[in-house]
Amino acid sequence: MAVYTDVTADDLADFLADYDLGELLSYKGIAEGVENSNFLVHAGRGYFILTLYEKRVAPEDIPFFLALMEHLAARGLTCPQPVKNRTGDMLGFVAGRPAAIVTFLDGMWIRRPGATHCAAMGDALARLHLAGADFPKRRRNALSVEGWRPLYVAAAAGADGMQPGLREAIERELTHLEAAWPRDLPQGVIHADLFPDNVFFLGNELSGLIDFYFACTDTLAYDVAICLNAWCFEPDHSYNVTKGRALLQGYMARRPLSSEERSALPLLNRGAALRFLLTRLVDWLDVPAGALVRPKDPLEYFRKLRFHQAVTSVRDYGIDA
Repeated sequence: MAVYTDVTADDLADFLADYDLGELLSYKGIAEGVENSNFLVHAGRGYFILTLYEKRVAPEDIPFFLALMEHLAARGLTCPQPVKNRTGDMLGFVAGRPAAIVTFLDGMWIRRPGATHCAAMGDALARLHLAGADFPKRRRNALSVEGWRPLYVAAAAGADGMQPGLREAIERELTHLEAAWPRDLPQGVIHADLFPDNVFFLGNELSGLIDFYFACTDTLAYDVAICLNAWCFEPDHSYNVTKGRALLQGYMARRPLSSEERSALPLLNRGAALRFLLTRLVDWLDVPAGALVRPKDPLEYFRKLRFHQAVTSVRDYGIDA
């Protein structure tokens, strides 16, 4: 989450006038994240999240995201629900941007997740994949392997300014992954951005998943790799095999990974690390003036990539081959 587009109280009151949410009482921008503009809205009927869609979100994709949240909730997964206005529409416009308002989930995200949190995360990810199996809509992942070279081209000129030799290292890894990427593993709906700040807990109990605006149709095990990268490294960038084992066992208790998926996990982890290295690098080099946003460190994912490049077996992640 972030704020790129400011919203006036009058604009927001006009938007809410089409909803049965009561009078606007207060609102504030949410600075976490890097993609859309988000606001916590307090109205007469409670708290809600307003999202203005920007940057990488194509307007034609928004119905996919909103319908997916409804679908997953109907199958028992706790996630925000789109709020319909009086004419039954889930999508409108605020400050010239496509916008939607969704329900507010109780809970807090965990800044230093432990093995218990990772196990709960793995279980929730498997439940998401299973619940999405009969979702009828499809959306191509524009940030999968075919989309990485354009990101590299956009960031290449500034890469060595971030770290000497980074440009060459990225280009070499990208060329390898384009040739070796697994394309015949099980696919379905993936979240594609399930970082700790998109997972809420009440105590040690997982209370909900949020921010489905990268969700798409892609390789299920790639989603597992994204989560291993996001949840199982320590602040010093070392991989915590105890957390990795907990996450993978939590996942496989509901959806076992095939031998092919396990074998591909090191390569999928390299791809996940490169994807976030590239998008973070592009964002770092192109933060709009005045935006309420905290760019994420690209080099965090370069260090994770170096770990994955040295992996010789899926056992290094905490499970048997």
